[in-house]
Amino acid sequence: MKKGIHPNYNDSTVICLCGNTWKTRSTRPEIKIEICSACHPLYSGKDVLVDTAGQVDKFKKRLAASAAVQHKSGKTTPAESENTTEETIPTDTATE
Repeated sequence: MKKGIHPNYNDSTVICLCGNTWKTRSTRPEIKIEICSACHPLYSGKDVLVDTAGQVDKFKKRLAASAAVQHKSGKTTPAESENTTEETIPTDTATE
């Protein structure tokens, strides 16, 4: 094996946004992650919306812009556009 061509493999700390940390080994001294097994809904059993990139907000803005364009063209009224967005939001019926 050639000397000097391999990266240093040292102890590393992994830090999640939820505050969970643990030690591992890596070429980086510190690794920051957005989600881990302690906060992921599949592992934790909690039903949490994970929206790190603001995708839900982007979708709502596009939907509102689309509704405004349709209203200008006379295809729908603003009230119909508002009702459409409310109907697409799922409700929790399992608690009944």
